[in-house]
Amino acid sequence: MLPGVGCPRVPNPTADPSGTTRVGGVSEPVTHRNLLAAAGAGPAPSLLPVIGPALTDGAGHAELVAAVVAEPAGSRAWAQLAEEALAVGTSEGDVTAYAYARTGYHRGLDALRRSGWKGAGPIPYEHEPNQGFLRALWSLARAAQRIGDLVEYERCAQFLRDSTESGYRALTSAFPLE
Repeated sequence: MLPGVGCPRVPNPTADPSGTTRVGGVSEPVTHRNLLAAAGAGPAPSLLPVIGPALTDGAGHAELVAAVVAEPAGSRAWAQLAEEALAVGTSEGDVTAYAYARTGYHRGLDALRRSGWKGAGPIPYEHEPNQGFLRALWSLARAAQRIGDLVEYERCAQFLRDSTESGYRALTSAFPLE
């Protein structure tokens, strides 16, 4: 029994005193379950309302511009404009993408705050209205990486991963770094 705990101590035969675990002869750090990710722990997921016209992934440039003009607060059109600019593959396209993505990112932050977000907590990718903000965030990370702003790239990539692991996997797969 551990003193004062009332449960038996179960030894871990694969752990050594240095805090590492031997897996197949290789030492790996001991990791622990994220207690804040447990059901009911931490802030509630943030769910944005629909903002702006509905867009498909195949929307053309003119349709995206019209969507921004119709509702500048909608992150989805800004994100898709950034993705379009990143696809050009030039420095000018990367700088243009950075501007579009930063606009979509900040409009999304504004919407999140209006929805009660306090600067932390899950922003589920599965909730479709969240996808515009998350796509703008990943486009901002990609554009920052391309123009050499590695601090901004790392901040945005970590923010995306902290907000939605499934969104991080989906977006990094659909729009890999180049």
